[in-house]
Amino acid sequence: MKRLKMVQKICEYGIVAVIRASSKEEGVKVVEAVKKGGINAIEVTMTVPGAIDVISELCEIYKDNEEVLIGAGTVLDPETARACILAGAKYIVSPSLNPETVKLCNRYRIAVMPGIMTVKEAIEALELGVEVLKVFPGNAFGPSIISSLKGPLPQANFMPTGGVSLVNVKDWIKAGAIAVGTGGDLTRGAKTGDYKLVTQTAIKFVEAVRKARS
Repeated sequence: MKRLKMVQKICEYGIVAVIRASSKEEGVKVVEAVKKGGINAIEVTMTVPGAIDVISELCEIYKDNEEVLIGAGTVLDPETARACILAGAKYIVSPSLNPETVKLCNRYRIAVMPGIMTVKEAIEALELGVEVLKVFPGNAFGPSIISSLKGPLPQANFMPTGGVSLVNVKDWIKAGAIAVGTGGDLTRGAKTGDYKLVTQTAIKFVEAVRKARS
């Protein structure tokens, strides 16, 4: 899938499921539960044990389904980004702005969403060709940071991650976020093995984004 189409899909879906798990097996189960709930953009973080293998396995499982977007998160450097890309990751998400990671993703035409906290970082990311800026950690600012950033940078696309919940997701969308990244609130049920709850929560997130956009 081409880079631009990938970005368009993420904007269309409006939600990226941030997957953190204590094992490879748990990670795969969480992804399956989230997918059942209607969330098709999946970010497997590098904090998951065997994360590269999880990405590779998921890409194989969903290789014939272009609606499912498997990406890598918590990517700190270009070396890790390249390993994720080779494993099949369709996009790279970072907690901060690492220019070398962005350049590597540009080289291979892979969508990259680095974390930013300031207008200066946002401008630098835009100058590097980034299409979606990850506002992280979102809970350090609240939804008003989106409208504030859009004041001087109306051309930028912002996706908050960190602290996005069912309670505030509508506020993030209405503030101007093109999508949100959510992990803890979405996958809480996995901690007790309640994957049905994960699916039910995913359904609620999808509906909340839909309502906020309408």
